[in-house]
Amino acid sequence: MSRKANIVGAGPNGLAAAIALAQRGWQVEVFEAQPQPGGAARTLELTLPGFLHDFGSAVHPLAVGSPFFSTLPLAEHGLTWIHSPLALAHPFDDGTAIALQRDLQATESALGTDGRAWRRLVGHFAEHWTTLAAEVLRPVHLLTLHPLLLARFGAVALPSANVVAKIFFGSERTRALFAGLAAHSFLGLDEPLSAGFGVLLGAAAHAVGWPIPSGGAQAITHALCGHLAKLGGQVKIDTRVEQLASLPSCDATLCDVTPVQLVRLAVGRLSSRYTRRLVKYRYGPGAFKVDYALREPIPWRARECRQAATVHLGGSAAEISASEAAMQSGRHSERPFVLLAQPSLFDATRAPAGKHTAWAYCHVPNGSNVDLLETLENQIERFAPGFRDVVLARHVFAPADLERLDANLIGGDISGGAMDVRQFLFRPTWRHYATSAKDIYLCSSSTPPGGGVHGMCGYHAAQLAAARCG
Repeated sequence: MSRKANIVGAGPNGLAAAIALAQRGWQVEVFEAQPQPGGAARTLELTLPGFLHDFGSAVHPLAVGSPFFSTLPLAEHGLTWIHSPLALAHPFDDGTAIALQRDLQATESALGTDGRAWRRLVGHFAEHWTTLAAEVLRPVHLLTLHPLLLARFGAVALPSANVVAKIFFGSERTRALFAGLAAHSFLGLDEPLSAGFGVLLGAAAHAVGWPIPSGGAQAITHALCGHLAKLGGQVKIDTRVEQLASLPSCDATLCDVTPVQLVRLAVGRLSSRYTRRLVKYRYGPGAFKVDYALREPIPWRARECRQAATVHLGGSAAEISASEAAMQSGRHSERPFVLLAQPSLFDATRAPAGKHTAWAYCHVPNGSNVDLLETLENQIERFAPGFRDVVLARHVFAPADLERLDANLIGGDISGGAMDVRQFLFRPTWRHYATSAKDIYLCSSSTPPGGGVHGMCGYHAAQLAAARCG
């Protein structure tokens, strides 16, 4: 008789866990509260009919570079990747921009005096991406088959982004480029580990690129659901789980939820000691996000910005660092670091003919209720004068709005929890996804290796559940 598993949540991690167990012959049912699977990897008409917007992330270096997703035949289920000419553009106030290209040699040449330093910082990791990704996108573990690679990565990943930038780069422009990459961490740039995000994303740009999925992030979810169905698994949408006790009998339940949600779901099933640890889990900063329907492309002053699906708006490294420091101290920057995606420039399926979409978000304190629309758009106008004139419609997501559309985004936290050193090393999942109940597992981005559309949290949780069930 085959094993049975219930999966709560049809985000990338929940679907990855379901697929990993179905591959082993398990009978799998996935229960999703929303009418559309995908969690943050969904595509919705948020502004006007025919304009397709990614609810969460739009650009997916960790999805295309995922050690688990890379093994799946997702192309057979319609997933195709589109690479913009430039992976990333970072404009400055003088009308120019610095760009991150997929080709390492081209980036080295474009960075001038900092080119060789850039290669020293990320080149080795780009060349060994497959090995590096498998090592860093797993639970923290003392045993490794690649100690030299991990030691080399740790030397530049553990310090703060500000320290690494000062050691490696002499140009303020290159430091700004690296600051924008590191700011994806939602950490202050003077905090340990913040450099690791910059190095990893920089290496990914050269190894696998920063692509967008044709048709939107929903295409990733559609492909995962399609492959799961082929393996015999089922996804039940519009099925909110209030308590795990209401689910069908099974050998293991894997929950793609955050720790506090697990406490509510597993009432009476977890030990008091473990429950206290879950309740103490700390969530990270939130996001203030705006989706745009545009009558024409954004009027960037720097031509490089018209060739990149991702644009970082923050000016200098010092300005980005100050923005993230304000967020960490519970304040709102007057010039926030803004991440902007413009997928319709390279994927015509996202908007009616001749029209475009874009989204932008900035980091805010968790649960913030401050309206930052004008502040965020001022940052876009700063580098693209006349931007507001091309806006047809907008949809604003304050942190509470994000949480309403995806219960995992507590207080607008899109990373699954604070990523500082203490919580990174000592998450409540130190037992490698197991809980105090032998048949309940946590598999969300609140578990190692953390946030991102890569499915590795779900994959590792499934491996543990399968091993413990024999």
